[in-house]
Amino acid sequence: MTVLDPDLFLPDPEPADVRYTVISVDDHVVEPPHLFSTYLPAALRDGGPKVVANAKGAEVWEFEGTIYSQVGMNAIAGRRRETMGLEPVRFDQMRPGCYDVHARIKDMDLGGIWASLNFPSQITGFCGRVFAHAKDAEVGKACVRAWNDWLYEEWYRQYPERIIPGGIVYLTDPAEAVREIERNAARGFTSVTFPERPHAIGLPSLWERAHWEPIVRACAETGTVISLHVGSSGMHPTPAGAPALQLGATMFGQLSLGACSEWLWSGYPVQFPDLKIAMSEGGIGWVPMLIDRLDNIIDRSGYGLGWDDRPADVLRRNFWFCTLDDPSTIALRHVIGVENIMLETDYPHGDGTWPDTQDVIADVWRDIPPAELRAMCSENAAKLYRHPLPATVLPLDA
Repeated sequence: MTVLDPDLFLPDPEPADVRYTVISVDDHVVEPPHLFSTYLPAALRDGGPKVVANAKGAEVWEFEGTIYSQVGMNAIAGRRRETMGLEPVRFDQMRPGCYDVHARIKDMDLGGIWASLNFPSQITGFCGRVFAHAKDAEVGKACVRAWNDWLYEEWYRQYPERIIPGGIVYLTDPAEAVREIERNAARGFTSVTFPERPHAIGLPSLWERAHWEPIVRACAETGTVISLHVGSSGMHPTPAGAPALQLGATMFGQLSLGACSEWLWSGYPVQFPDLKIAMSEGGIGWVPMLIDRLDNIIDRSGYGLGWDDRPADVLRRNFWFCTLDDPSTIALRHVIGVENIMLETDYPHGDGTWPDTQDVIADVWRDIPPAELRAMCSENAAKLYRHPLPATVLPLDA
């Protein structure tokens, strides 16, 4: 059993008073050191990612000559606030729940979390983009498969009722991406994550149809949800001298607004009416503004004409949004569509609500009717990701 340094970590919290069934659609794993040495083919392991110690003793990933550090704010669940920094950290300076599924389930139980969808971390670029740009394409493809096999074997298969399986793909080669989407779907994966704005990281834009149409078609045909995580294509541009962390964190909503608008106007949701796209970690405050604007460019300016369906209706049909709490804009949930809103805890990141998620909901959403709470806290996510719910879904009707 890992003993946490009391100078770095708070004592384990008492188990939460579970008043709401929670499915978090935005959490993260920290890839463990053994991942690629275990799941890459033996002939390719020497060229794969490895955990090494830097000059300061921090454990970082090295791949093809580039260092990918686990910055402190990426894995700070349970840390004392005064110890939270941006420096690279060691695995023994993280809660084991960051990288070990058995410890994660214990933390989910402590926080009152029923199920969790987890995004990758630094060595993948949060969405597989590191492997898409691998110098050795065969190693890049194998790293994608290895990551998915690790998530499947060590996370999903261990706790299929608690872990929603989401994968990554090798996006440089559409045919390879389609094969991996189909391979994962056949073994139960219900989500895949892409860079939210692929052109921003050197991949073809969404309007390069020969590249993206087969990939999107595979997602639509297999029912695989495209889960787009804010910042997966880079953060908000930082002017010289500006505080990058504070500005970047503040502008998450704008990043999601831009990415969602691009995916909407790509036309794929019109071409594939069953396509499902989930926006992660950007909050929901920007969504009513987007809906208002979409209606405006139909009814007033006429800029948005051309589709049989109104763009705002396509948005509500094909897109889902997630929130930590959005205390002000949750009042506009009916504009968005209660059925389109899901919850996140963002474990183990700096924005995360763990282990206080149950209290946050009770404090911020206490006046929302039970049926709407059930929908936003768990039922919408269960339906979208085809994931089982417990026998009793909370809160009960009064």
